[in-house]
Amino acid sequence: MTQVDHVRMANAIRGLAMDAVEKAKSGHPGLPMGAADMATVLFTQFLKFDAANLAWPDRDRFVLSAGHGSMLLYALLYLTGDKEMTLDQIKRFRQVDSITPGHPENFRTKGIETTTGPLGQGIATAVGMALAEKMLAAEFGKKIVDHHTYVLCSDGDLMEGISQEAIALAGVWRLNKMIVLYDDNGISIDGPTSISDSVDQIKRFKSAGWAAELIDGQDQAAIAAAIARAQKSNKPSLIACKTTIGYGAPTRAGTAKAHGEALGAEELKGAKENLGISLEPFSVPDDVLKAWREVGSRGAAARTEWEARFAELGPRKRAEFERRLRHERPASLAKAIRDFKKKLLDSPLNIATRKSSEAVIDVIAEAMPMEFLAGSADLTGSTNNKAKSAVGFSAKVPKGRFIHYGIREHGMCAAMNGIFLHGGFAPNGATFLVFTDYARPAMRLAALMGTGVVYVMTHDSIGLGEDGPTHQPVEHLSSLRAIPNMRVFRPCDAVEVAECWELALNRTNGPTVLALSRQNLPQLRTSVPADNPCSHGAYELVAAQGDAKVSLFASGSEVEIAVAAQKDLAGRGIATRVVSVPSLELLLSQPEDKQKAVVGNALVKVAIEAAVRWGWDAVIGHDGVFIGMHSFGESGPAKDLYKHFGITAEATVNAVLKRVS
Repeated sequence: MTQVDHVRMANAIRGLAMDAVEKAKSGHPGLPMGAADMATVLFTQFLKFDAANLAWPDRDRFVLSAGHGSMLLYALLYLTGDKEMTLDQIKRFRQVDSITPGHPENFRTKGIETTTGPLGQGIATAVGMALAEKMLAAEFGKKIVDHHTYVLCSDGDLMEGISQEAIALAGVWRLNKMIVLYDDNGISIDGPTSISDSVDQIKRFKSAGWAAELIDGQDQAAIAAAIARAQKSNKPSLIACKTTIGYGAPTRAGTAKAHGEALGAEELKGAKENLGISLEPFSVPDDVLKAWREVGSRGAAARTEWEARFAELGPRKRAEFERRLRHERPASLAKAIRDFKKKLLDSPLNIATRKSSEAVIDVIAEAMPMEFLAGSADLTGSTNNKAKSAVGFSAKVPKGRFIHYGIREHGMCAAMNGIFLHGGFAPNGATFLVFTDYARPAMRLAALMGTGVVYVMTHDSIGLGEDGPTHQPVEHLSSLRAIPNMRVFRPCDAVEVAECWELALNRTNGPTVLALSRQNLPQLRTSVPADNPCSHGAYELVAAQGDAKVSLFASGSEVEIAVAAQKDLAGRGIATRVVSVPSLELLLSQPEDKQKAVVGNALVKVAIEAAVRWGWDAVIGHDGVFIGMHSFGESGPAKDLYKHFGITAEATVNAVLKRVS
């Protein structure tokens, strides 16, 4: 390798970061300036990667959890020779349509393992990546799967509550191939972290089952020695690296002023003079760039050696590994779901949709036993997403395919993102629908990144009954439907549950919510056409006798109410149809002609859902009738609550009669 001083290599990162932020007049120069030494040591001495093939399966993962320091990552991609990360892209930092956005976006920029920026998400997502590595290694062997997950995090990452959920999980699972470099600079936007924080992070991590130590984060030898120790640990490792934010800046180093704004011309000039960096913007000395490019190409040997080992696997095992990394479902899944639906027609299931989901899960687990990875935030017996055949995962049982996340909804959903991004598994996680409030930041990132994860969210309405308004979701369906690229299914019976599960598993470019009932529901479907009706978002379940005067639209448990109201209205000579709407936003995403065909042109349009009205006007119009919730719920038996809030067939009929009389 070209012999270039470590300091000059680190300064190349600092110079590019300072110049890019200065040109954009926006950004966070302080972290790249302070963390450049640890990044240089990691990339030059430890990280297994190949700049010519940034996505090869057995690469080490590097997650910049402190996403505000994105120029550190962009500088590394450019310096190591990623062909897409050109100097022109560095100069276009934070500009529209560049691949150097303000925070790293994995769907925009190659070499970015996960989208970060909302603090705490990176370290929590990385836990899922490290978990996937451990599980795949147990299944395919260490000759095929043997890599580390490195994280660079900040004070802010560790202040966010999700970080505690994440480190607790990594500790109990003994994810010893996860190594966190903590940029311990003691500065946040408001000033020294001491104004709001006094946590001893070393003790905190050790108490969660980690190895943890404090070093000088600007001492290359200390950094290298600490990483070497971490690689040999039988626990996940935290290396707290004491650094100076804005290292080298004459007046702003070590202050909040270096955190989130450009240095300014004079401070930039002074910093470059202090560090010995050329004053010419975006310049990297030829020998330094050559040394960095050699770092980027060095991993080619490791990659080709891995490819040779992979080629030695049997053809079936190779095909299985590649299929799963592509998130391609086995052909057996479609047949299993189809056979299950036919069975339902012969033996209907008049049970809660959470229970019919359990029956579907048993079928799915048999069709894809190793990749179907379920888990629950401590509500397994209530959410019913554990297959009878599933074995619990633990540090000692890495081939287990059911994960007990504990009461950590946020950590669960972030880890699921990491599992999906790593590849090899189809993750789903369960809790009550109301607790999506605890998981929303990770769910939003799933939608932004397009991770194909599935959320099994049960107890989906006032129908959960006696637990009362704290547990009864009324606004949650609407708020989840409002997230771009989030798909929400609320099936009405066992057949729809099977269809929605199949759609959810085959959707690998975005997350899916399955909102399921606690209360028993009748099986309403009497046919299973080849074309999955739920794939359109809505379909006519019961046709009117003659031209429909009334259209009743409902989802989930309220479809039963719509069917009962239809019978009553038909008996009164009012032609009425029922449209089941398992996914409102999927219906609204259909071409206009298909939407019109489903919505129809009945004079009276009624929506029935035990939730707030928001979103339904797109179907029924502002003057449409809505039978649902207008407040929070109450504590009491489910049947009493439906009557109390007027969500009944009788109330529906009366509302229609007022419009047609």
